[in-house]
Amino acid sequence: MEQSYDMIIIGAGPAGMSAAIYAARAGMAVLVLEKTGIQGGQVLNTYEVDNYPALPEISGFDLCMKMKEHMEKLGVKSRDGDVTEIIDQGEVKMVCTAEGNYITKTVVIASGAHHAKLGVSGEEEFAGMGVSYCATCDGAFFRGKTTAVIGGGDVAVEDAIFLARGCEKVYLIHRRDELRAAKSLQEALFKLPNVEILWDTTVDEIAGSEQVEYLKLNHVKNGEKSELKINGVFVAVGIIPNSKAFEGFVEMDEKGYIKAGEDGHTSVKGVFAAGDVRTKQLRQIITAAADGANAVTSAERYLAG
Repeated sequence: MEQSYDMIIIGAGPAGMSAAIYAARAGMAVLVLEKTGIQGGQVLNTYEVDNYPALPEISGFDLCMKMKEHMEKLGVKSRDGDVTEIIDQGEVKMVCTAEGNYITKTVVIASGAHHAKLGVSGEEEFAGMGVSYCATCDGAFFRGKTTAVIGGGDVAVEDAIFLARGCEKVYLIHRRDELRAAKSLQEALFKLPNVEILWDTTVDEIAGSEQVEYLKLNHVKNGEKSELKINGVFVAVGIIPNSKAFEGFVEMDEKGYIKAGEDGHTSVKGVFAAGDVRTKQLRQIITAAADGANAVTSAERYLAG
């Protein structure tokens, strides 16, 4: 049976929950759909969040629970639902899931993104215990220590430059003999005395006891094996937006991010994007929360005609 809402929010990370809070406060009939059944998104995997204003040193789990409690206190309904398609029916949209279909006047796509993984032994085991995918989020925890960044693109080089400001030593591990990053970034990197680049090198394993202690490396040209002692490793081999279900429905860039500005407007009227899934400069918890608020404000104006 189809059910009708003023707004359906796809995804229950910081962007989705922020949107839900603002929508509920605006008096909208709103429903949040989350395919995993657990609110929080990527933040749940963050051991400690130290850059969210007024809540220093809070765990990712606790921050998400606070957002969830706030959302539920306002009476927001959430359901498990893996969205397979959105159908534009003009003034209303049909949001299709395996569990059922829903009719809504507006949609906020806040499905997030996920970090590309190395797929090596120890990566999952030490996630949040020395393995990180965000230098700006977790770099401060390794001040004065030795870290490694894996990757060769803009993000990897930016992470290495960022970490070099506070870490005693930073290794940049790249599988090729030249970087893909912008020349200006490479020039800035090469000037740093505490950064060492390990060319033609891949990681076979991330190892340690209770937290990351060393990497097992492989030199791709000569097959030489080695170990590298570190305190933390930052994986920067790409970010993948969770947008596959919306291909052909809203306009996206070449990487699959939904084209939307700060106001959240997509190429389809009544459909908005917020958080990591949209085109933007900075993907952080605070910018995701701001996106949710902006998307709802845009939706209110849209509904007002």
